[in-house]
Amino acid sequence: MVDAAPAKQHIERALAACMTLSAGYLDGYGLLALGTYVSFMSGNTTMTGVKTGQGALFAALIPATAIVSFVAGSGVGSLIKHSRLRRQATTILILISVLLSAVAVMGASVAFKGVDIAVLSFAMGMANPVLAKIGGESISLTFMTGTLSRIGGHLGLALVGAPVPGSEGPWDTHLHRARMDAELWASFIVGATLSGAAISINREYALWPAVVVMLLLALATAFTESPADKGQPKATGKGQARAEPA
Repeated sequence: MVDAAPAKQHIERALAACMTLSAGYLDGYGLLALGTYVSFMSGNTTMTGVKTGQGALFAALIPATAIVSFVAGSGVGSLIKHSRLRRQATTILILISVLLSAVAVMGASVAFKGVDIAVLSFAMGMANPVLAKIGGESISLTFMTGTLSRIGGHLGLALVGAPVPGSEGPWDTHLHRARMDAELWASFIVGATLSGAAISINREYALWPAVVVMLLLALATAFTESPADKGQPKATGKGQARAEPA
């Protein structure tokens, strides 16, 4: 069946899939090269609690660092996304590319392990605000627990014929939204698979493909993102600004 979703939503789905693939790739890199997740903060929260309970406080600092850095990155990303910059998403993607490049240059050495984890987690935290919704569906770009939960929820609601909250048209069904979430989950696991293969082939250069993808996404977003024009008056048919009522 032909997907009747608007063209804008198809673009958002493509961006989300690429971002999620990159997140899966980077999370796999963090796990294999650094021994710590850089986007799966549920796992790091569990690890922090377990290590603390075992009295291994120093070991608990590593996943705790990832958590703090992720939260900080999410805050910075949200600030940029709601700033007056002309292209917020493009700016975030460029900053993520710079951070990934810095880690790739340092390499996954023991000496820089804590710094690498902090920087990658910060970058992953910045990624989520780039795209928080596709149409009426809230999404997560860097972790899949909520995504899997939404897939199950939509499938269950589809079986009982429940209405879709905030539906954008007859095509916007629970099955449609479940399919979108499934695309994100599939992208994430493909990214993690590619990361495992890349590290097996050449660990030293395994991070650079993610840098290239982020730069390409920044370039693509620069052409598709609508510049913010907050506070700009709308022009009338005679080319003059229309004053807003006080």
